[in-house]
Amino acid sequence: MTATQEEVADPKVFLKKILSALFYAVASFMITVVNKTVLTTYGFPSFQVLGIGQMAATILVLFVAKKLRLVNFPSFDLSTCGKIFPLPLIYIGNMIFGLGGTKELSLPMFTALRRFSILMTMILELYVLGVRPIFSVQFSVYMMVGGAVLAASNDLAFNLQGYIFVLLNDFFTAINGVYTKKKLDSKELGKYGLMFYNSLFMIIPGTFLAFYTGDLEAAYNYPTWNDPLFLSQFILSCVMGFILMYSVILCTLHNSALTTTIIGCLKNICVTYLGMVIGGDYVFSWLNFIGLNISVVGSLVYTYVTFKRKEPAGGNYAPLASTKSSVEV
Repeated sequence: MTATQEEVADPKVFLKKILSALFYAVASFMITVVNKTVLTTYGFPSFQVLGIGQMAATILVLFVAKKLRLVNFPSFDLSTCGKIFPLPLIYIGNMIFGLGGTKELSLPMFTALRRFSILMTMILELYVLGVRPIFSVQFSVYMMVGGAVLAASNDLAFNLQGYIFVLLNDFFTAINGVYTKKKLDSKELGKYGLMFYNSLFMIIPGTFLAFYTGDLEAAYNYPTWNDPLFLSQFILSCVMGFILMYSVILCTLHNSALTTTIIGCLKNICVTYLGMVIGGDYVFSWLNFIGLNISVVGSLVYTYVTFKRKEPAGGNYAPLASTKSSVEV
C-alpha cells in the first residue's frame, strides 16, 4: 500500500482533513461577513487599519500563548528572515487587497471573482509543487471560473478598483497557499511561527503605509468608535483575523494548497446568497445571477470529486485532498 493509500485508509488522518477543512470554511465565512459589516454597513473608512488590527491581534494572542506555554515556536534570530521570506510580503498583499475588495464590491461579485484564485493556485501547484490535477478537477475549476466571468459580464454595479483589488487578492491567495505549504513541509518555523512572524514583520510597514495614505488619520477621526456594537464588530474582526490565519495553515497542513483555496470558495456559496441581502450593494440581473449559480455548481462538483476520489493504480496524480506530493501529515 502506498503512503497516499495509507493516509486515505487511516480514519484519524481523514478526520483531520475533514475537520481542518470545515474549521477553515466556518472561519472564512464568519470573517467575510464581519469585515463586510464593519467596512460597508458601518462605513469604516480604512481597510488598511482593520488589517493592522488583525495583525496586532495575531501577535498578541501568540505572544501570550507562548509565554503561557500553550504553543511553541522558535525565538527570533537573524536566520528567521530567510526562513519565512517571502511569506510576509505575500501575507500583507493578500490581506490588504482582500479587505479592499470586500469594501468596494458586493459580496456576490466579490465571492465570484475570488474563484479565480482557484485557477491560479492550480497553475502554481503544477509549476511549483509538481502537482497535476486530473480532468474532473480541471473541469470543475473551469466551470467555476466560467460562471464568474459570465456574472462579471453583466455586473450592473461594476467597480474597476474593486475588480483590480479582488484579482490581486486572488493572485496573492494562490501564492500564499503554495508557499505556506512549502514552509510547512520544511518544518523550520512550524505553523505558529509562520503566523507570528508573518504579522510581526509586516505590522510596522503596514502601519507606515496607512499613515502615508492618510488612513490612520481617517480611522482616528471615525465618529462611531463610541458605539458598542461597532466596537464589538471591529474587535471580532481583529480576532477573527488570527483565527482565519490559523485555520488556513491547519487546512493547508492536512490537505493541499488547492483544497484550501477551494474550501474558501465553497463557503462563499453561503456568502453569495447571503450577500444579496446584506450590505445593500448587490444589483440583480438574470445574466449575473445565472453566472453566479454556474460558479456555485462548479464548486459543488469539485467538492464531490476531491473527497470521493481514490488514487488510481499507477496514476500520475493522487487526490488533491490527500496527495503525498503536496502534504506531509
